Amino acid sequence: MKTIIFTHQAARDLDGLPSEARQSVEAGLVRYAVSGEGDVRNLSGRDGFRLRVGRYRVLFDEDRSTILAIYIGKRETTTYR
Repeated sequence: MKTIIFTHQAARDLDGLPSEARQSVEAGLVRYAVSGEGDVRNLSGRDGFRLRVGRYRVLFDEDRSTILAIYIGKRETTTYR
């Protein structure tokens, strides 16, 4: 299992989500950290990855033992800008 670390901005993004969405995003991150399963793709044009959880995206970077969540938000907003 990988350790999940949130940047200050990602923690604020997560806290601002509705409770149901927050639980889904947390469950998606934990599932990916434990088993490596999830809708994850490389970002094009910059370093990092994205995890899709319903309408929400988690932009993150990872190494062997850590997942660093950088941004959490809806796809329809400024997620990829």
